[in-house]
Amino acid sequence: MSAVEWSIESLRTFPEKLRAFVATVPPEALDWRPASWEGIPSEELTIRQQLCHLRDIEADGYIVRFRRVLAEQSPTLDSIDTYALIEPRDYDRTDTAAAIDAFTAARKQTMQILDALEPKQLTRRGVFDGYGNVTLAGLIHYLCSHDQQHVAGIQWLLGQQAAAR
Repeated sequence: MSAVEWSIESLRTFPEKLRAFVATVPPEALDWRPASWEGIPSEELTIRQQLCHLRDIEADGYIVRFRRVLAEQSPTLDSIDTYALIEPRDYDRTDTAAAIDAFTAARKQTMQILDALEPKQLTRRGVFDGYGNVTLAGLIHYLCSHDQQHVAGIQWLLGQQAAAR
């Protein structure tokens, strides 16, 4: 199995792993904020906000990026300002199960795109704001990294909460 194939399989299984993990999180932990965000391995978002972020970056970020790299010659791929989405998308009042459901539905769309790829398409290129030149294979790895980054952020928040008790 290649690294890209490994990352694609990780992307495929992530939504159910995330759902199972979040089911173990006490409800009172979902909106907890630390006194300091120093050291968080993801954006400065509560657990609930992290789930909304995953949903939005999948649907509005990576699906769009994959489609554009496949359809256009070296497109410029926008980065998304998550902090600008918190209020208009009501992150703080979003039901976590609904956020995970929407994320899962978006990830299914991503997987349809990735499952239809031919190996030669992995070298298609774009320019990703904040990252520079990128290939489709690189975007796959970045998305896999993004999943892991947010699990790490949730774990970090849980660790901070445990220390604050």
